[in-house]
Amino acid sequence: MSGLLALLDDVAAIAKVAAASVDDVVGQAAKAGSKVAGVVIDDAAVTPKYVTGFEPKRELPIIWKITRGSLFNKMVILLPALLLLNAFAPWIITPLLMLGGMYLCFEGAEKVYHWLYPHGDPHVEKDMSVGDPLHLEETRVKGAIKTDFILSAEIMTIILANIEANSFWFEAATLAFAGIAVTVFVYGTVALIVKMDDIGVWLAANGLTRLGRSLGAGLVRGMPVLLKVLTIVGTAAMLWVGGSIIIHGMQVMGAPWLYDEIHHIALAVADSISQGSGFVEWTVTALLDGVFGIVLGMLLIPVVTRVIGPVVEKLTGAESAGH
Repeated sequence: MSGLLALLDDVAAIAKVAAASVDDVVGQAAKAGSKVAGVVIDDAAVTPKYVTGFEPKRELPIIWKITRGSLFNKMVILLPALLLLNAFAPWIITPLLMLGGMYLCFEGAEKVYHWLYPHGDPHVEKDMSVGDPLHLEETRVKGAIKTDFILSAEIMTIILANIEANSFWFEAATLAFAGIAVTVFVYGTVALIVKMDDIGVWLAANGLTRLGRSLGAGLVRGMPVLLKVLTIVGTAAMLWVGGSIIIHGMQVMGAPWLYDEIHHIALAVADSISQGSGFVEWTVTALLDGVFGIVLGMLLIPVVTRVIGPVVEKLTGAESAGH
């Protein structure tokens, strides 16, 4: 009997250790995942465009296909590749982050440029000219998964850089958990956004009370506004996150002057405020990071669209990025 009790004590101890490990994984994943807010918001704002023009019954299946592709990108390709790089060439993580930061700055600045100077996109027009719905769906899904790969690479690299791990397996579990959680959150939100207007139409027509019908009508009217707000917030977050990544990367690689200057300005402004100095310091830092991000992004637009994009298109036969 005493042997059985000792065994149960051992099992309980192991269970406690396992539970603590799970808590650590979840906690680290949440902490690291919070660093990718800008990319996540932009991903959620951009993805609904891939189901535009399809019958309502095809919207959720298309989103599910993109979700599966996103999980494949993160779990099968990016997770092992990043873990190997982090184990055998950790010095490359910061340059990879900075490249991803440049991409975020370019994407954010391109959106701002498009708002300031509206223009057509020949790639979008070519996409919309596809007559066969099945072929159009396949084209849209492939395009979404390719775009997701770039965003997922940035998300997973940022998460990995912010994990405080003491073992390879803890690092792998945390990265996997955070990657899956981000994917579920993004595409769950996308599915909700995409179907919200349908829910609104149904409520407006079939609501049992006046309040329910009014809520349905409000959802229909409010969805375009919500998408616009998401796009604006996502763009601002991309510029802030992209600029912050590059500035921090410069500091890590031995060029801290810009990081130090922004830090000093933010501290000076915060010290002049009697209340909420911490929030003011964070806001000024984020604002200056974003200003740097949009300036860099604007400089990158001609480089990417006129030099890098055509070269990549010629080498791969794929459509280049940009306008």
